Amino acid sequence: MRTVEEHQRVVAGLIGARAPMRVPIAEALGLVLAEDVVAPLSLPGFDNSAMDGYAVVAEDVASASAEHPVLLPVAEDIPAGRTDALTLKPGTAHRIMTGAMLPTGATAVVPVEATNGATDTVEIRASARPTQHIRRAGEDVSAGTTVLRAGQALTPAALGLAAALGLGELTVVPRQRVLVMSTGTELVAPGTPLAPGQIYESNAVMLAAALRDAGAEVVAAPMTGDDVDSFRAALAEHTGDADLIITTGGVSAGAYEVVKDSLGGSVDFVKVAMQPGMPQGAGRIPGGPPIITLPGNPVSALVSFEVFIRAPLRAAMGLPHPDRPRRTAVLTEDLTSPRGKRQFRRGVLDADAGTVTSYGPPASHHLRWLASANCLLEIDEDVDALPAGSQVRVWDLG
Repeated sequence: MRTVEEHQRVVAGLIGARAPMRVPIAEALGLVLAEDVVAPLSLPGFDNSAMDGYAVVAEDVASASAEHPVLLPVAEDIPAGRTDALTLKPGTAHRIMTGAMLPTGATAVVPVEATNGATDTVEIRASARPTQHIRRAGEDVSAGTTVLRAGQALTPAALGLAAALGLGELTVVPRQRVLVMSTGTELVAPGTPLAPGQIYESNAVMLAAALRDAGAEVVAAPMTGDDVDSFRAALAEHTGDADLIITTGGVSAGAYEVVKDSLGGSVDFVKVAMQPGMPQGAGRIPGGPPIITLPGNPVSALVSFEVFIRAPLRAAMGLPHPDRPRRTAVLTEDLTSPRGKRQFRRGVLDADAGTVTSYGPPASHHLRWLASANCLLEIDEDVDALPAGSQVRVWDLG
């Protein structure tokens, strides 16, 4: 059997980055920059007021106080967005709003709270030091400065900065486009009445959510029965839109293994020394994208995604911290494990206490327990028993 590490290397070798592309900033959240961003202009672009108040010459109001206010005629009213250049004459004031362009000659802004708010002759009831409440041009960003770096994930603040610089698009590493296909004649869509022997399809919903959580884009999630022609037709319909294909089911040793029967010439189907998730496959559609074939049991499918696909997928998109956080924790109970296989058990991690407890049976159909777990316990192939108090490796899924 192939080791976990060997299969991880095979899968990682199939998943590559897409070419950088320009996208509107409204669509760039969470993506990674493919090139540096150099400011095309300064921020602020002009001297402006940091307060609603009055632009003044600081010397004119040096003696102002609540008991002895200084009276100044209001010569102009400057709302934010006024574009004509104004000049403040000594001995006068201009009423000005936050963000409005400062008139030439003004050396300070007095907040409206320190005045009577008049529009004809204003009472200035507090002195102002030079430059008070003035935002100078370029004090945040100077034109020509590199403000965002290639490899940086785009946060709301980074996108706000790009917008403030007038950039409508950014060059990014695009999301991986993934096709998810679940197979099985017994599967029906949720919301459809079940006939005897049928079950609701859950793998496509689960893996599509896992892919989006990892930062990828799901192009489609069709469901097919155990018929080679219908499987190949669904594959052909969507393959051209995908950078990666993931299938679930049809890879074991039964009589109706549609994925094996359809892709035997282009996919290497193997057994991996792990539990759950032993039957695996990886390859490339002739002339098309790579394909990773996962087992059909829900827990096996999601554990396999975590172990083999999530990290290289995130790495191909340049996303930070592609791997799940790993740590060791103290086991609170005795555990057994099948010797010769790497076991991934569902668990509940108490990070504060540094302890972990296995959660639910190890079988691959017990999805309920995985839904409430916050970690995976990783137990080596050469271990068949772990007593309580042992140190165990944990994949933090939180």
